Amino acid sequence: MNGLQMPNLLVLVGPTASGKTVTAIQLAEALDGEIISADSRCLYQDLNIGTAKPTPEELAHVPHHLINVTTLDKPWSLGVYQKAAHQLIEQVNSRGHLPILAGGTGQYIRAITENWQIPAQAPNHQLRDAIEMWGKRIGFEALHQRLARLDPEAAKLIDYRNKRRTIRALEVIFTTGQRFSEQRKKVAPAYHQLVVGITLPRELLYERIDARIDGMFAAGLVDEVQGLVEQGYAETLKQMGIIGYCEVLQYLEGQCSLEEAKQLIRHNTRVFVRRQANWFKANDPKIHWFNATDPAMLAHMLDLINATFTKA
Repeated sequence: MNGLQMPNLLVLVGPTASGKTVTAIQLAEALDGEIISADSRCLYQDLNIGTAKPTPEELAHVPHHLINVTTLDKPWSLGVYQKAAHQLIEQVNSRGHLPILAGGTGQYIRAITENWQIPAQAPNHQLRDAIEMWGKRIGFEALHQRLARLDPEAAKLIDYRNKRRTIRALEVIFTTGQRFSEQRKKVAPAYHQLVVGITLPRELLYERIDARIDGMFAAGLVDEVQGLVEQGYAETLKQMGIIGYCEVLQYLEGQCSLEEAKQLIRHNTRVFVRRQANWFKANDPKIHWFNATDPAMLAHMLDLINATFTKA
């Protein structure tokens, strides 16, 4: 434990396809660590191929947490995730291990590292249904634009395809009369923490993204989405707006060809990478960036980590 007797926390961030999964495992092996996922998609047992989850072999290699913990019919809110992550960070520290919070969902990362105090705003189902009907009438991209007028900061950080989060933000605004982005109070960090990030030249990152997408289709992404449709999850997938699943759903519904669906996934993933950059800024002094093209990246990371965290 550190001198302030605060629990330790190592955080690993970076854009999708930058190599966080492998790097987190390497860090956990070297540091006697346990990985806590900060990927909103990996929470769901139903979503596998399209989420680039760690493989069963990787999951067995070092302890992983908050992967496959719920199902699509029981979605987690940010508050539920935050509570579970805080409990795990405490538990991992109590075992004398180092918790490694790793993932690309910026909202999850910041909720932990900035210790957001999330207001317990009870759902207003009647208002939520009315907003959803409004979105169906004007189109959900237009609904997102309405959110942008009321709360530009919230809209910037919410993907317009994520209907559920767009509706929730508007619901909270209409219920409280306050901007959604202003209701998450920040207090002092709860942990002795270090944030490290992986960066890649954009061209190389896009090559990795394209290779990952090709691999998902080869592994059976279309069949996975078809199976979810047969289980009655088509509307849920549309509400959640998860890249890969929505585009394949469009293909299955005859709205585009398979090649067009692949092109849409490539385009939307690039847009997502740019949105991730709003959460993990290159000039953020709290993030120590390491270039994945450096053969000594892991060694340099470990030097910094070992200098930051000292054993009692």
